[in-house]
Amino acid sequence: MPREVLSILVDNHSGVLTRVASLFGRRGFNIDSLTVSTTDDPAISRITIVVHDDAKVLEQIIKQTARLEETREIFPLDTAHSLLRELLLVKVEAGEENRSAIREIANIYKAKIIDLSIGSMVMELTGEPEKIDGFLDVLSPYKILEMCRTGITALERGGVHRHA
Repeated sequence: MPREVLSILVDNHSGVLTRVASLFGRRGFNIDSLTVSTTDDPAISRITIVVHDDAKVLEQIIKQTARLEETREIFPLDTAHSLLRELLLVKVEAGEENRSAIREIANIYKAKIIDLSIGSMVMELTGEPEKIDGFLDVLSPYKILEMCRTGITALERGGVHRHA
């Protein structure tokens, strides 16, 4: 099933995220990633949800979410006309024997080395989800000790300004 990225503009107050997420859960939707942030207007938050599911079920979820009192606007993002980014923090086992190879991979992907200790290296990478996936694939021969991904955050390209 194709990946769908939904952008939801909601009133910024407590309980909104729970109400939106519970709509997805009640319908058996598995949320691949969910990010929430304030917008240029402190009274409005943007929720970005990534799902893989049937188009008919997704249409129902969009309609139900739009009916929530706190929802100002909900719309699927056309990923070809949107900017999608994730942040990755990854800690890799890095001794003398493999540190330079890992550093070279980081340089190719433009990842920042943000911590270096005797036995490990922590890198930060921001980019499209496919870039993050590629970086992790190339790092797979090395022992990943810990990792954390933020999930997708996204905006439409160009002059479109969504602000209900």
